[in-house]
Amino acid sequence: MNSRTAARFGPRRLAIALTVALGLALPMVAVAASATTGLTVAQAINTQNGSTATVTGYVVGQPTATNTVVRSGFTADTAIAIADLAAETSTSKMLYVQVTATYRAAFGLLSNPGLMGRQVTVTGTLTAYFSHAGLKSPTAMSLTSPNPTPTLSQSPTPSPTATTPPGGGYDETYYKNAIGKTGPALRSALHDIIKVQTKLSYSQVWEALKSTDEDPNNPNNVILLYTGRSQSKTSNGGNADDWNREHVWAKSHGDFGTATGPGTDVHHLRPDDVSVNAARGNKDFDNGGSPVAEAPGNYTDSDSWEPRNAVKGDVARMLMYMAIRYEGNDGWPNLEMNQLVNNGTAPYHGRLSVLLQWNQLDPPDAFEKRRNQVIYDDWQGNRNPFIDHPEWATAIWGN
Repeated sequence: MNSRTAARFGPRRLAIALTVALGLALPMVAVAASATTGLTVAQAINTQNGSTATVTGYVVGQPTATNTVVRSGFTADTAIAIADLAAETSTSKMLYVQVTATYRAAFGLLSNPGLMGRQVTVTGTLTAYFSHAGLKSPTAMSLTSPNPTPTLSQSPTPSPTATTPPGGGYDETYYKNAIGKTGPALRSALHDIIKVQTKLSYSQVWEALKSTDEDPNNPNNVILLYTGRSQSKTSNGGNADDWNREHVWAKSHGDFGTATGPGTDVHHLRPDDVSVNAARGNKDFDNGGSPVAEAPGNYTDSDSWEPRNAVKGDVARMLMYMAIRYEGNDGWPNLEMNQLVNNGTAPYHGRLSVLLQWNQLDPPDAFEKRRNQVIYDDWQGNRNPFIDHPEWATAIWGN
């Protein structure tokens, strides 16, 4: 290589050219560095393609809706918003980061309000969260400045036994203030625990149900509550044979409608066939009636509905959750179960004695337990305690 060639290449390109000419292996340091380089928040917002990335930004609040981030008065540990500037207030320049159960103790703002303004580095999937540019399913989270803490890496830990611990493994953490209590004391403790939640809009419920009620045998489908039919996630709407959002606690029982609150609480909302949903209407639950042609195994009469056997317990536990979650102290009606089947617009749902029987006859199955976990991990940050502890129904309401 002559001097003019060397000058044209420059020192770095010349070194590479000589390496290739001599048949030597190129050093891989530069390649490795680029592979591990993280993204800014702005770059992550523009790369919502389902890829895995590491993003660094400042904690600027807790997202509670597509265009809403609260900077104080935090309500849950399930999500944080990060930005390239610690003082950022525009949600369009924020990345919504899901905080799954593994990281909530250290990175949830309800538990750690002092995280505001701290710089955090997160590795996860670049995909929409709260219908907003987001990062979900984190596999690593760490504080980067000041005073960085050890990185928390998510790796599967084998269970010592095949038996699921009582309370789904949450007795020593989530349910610690309820353990050992019964009656009114248990009821009060559970209310205080589960009222801490992220609240969804009614439009967000569509996306939540596609996740919570996904068919375990077909990720493109959801399972409909009363028919048990597996149906495409995309066939939601209001036309015949579409699926829509069934309020198991009928929204007219307390007249709470579909406004954010009990009307959007996914713990009692399920995908359902449009016409079957209409046939159930706002009826209370009880045994008996005539077969429902479009939903074999379900029965109905003028004032009650009996669901198929496989979801009788599901229905009972959803109503029990609503009765404990909504006690009339947060602007919504005090929801209660009773022995009637003609409750109409009163904030009551029956029939309690039958629901208690259903809770025992149809214990929580894998689908219901997974649903509870997905709601806790990905959407609301609270649990249905009667799925984790079906025996608590008797401890509160008796036999």
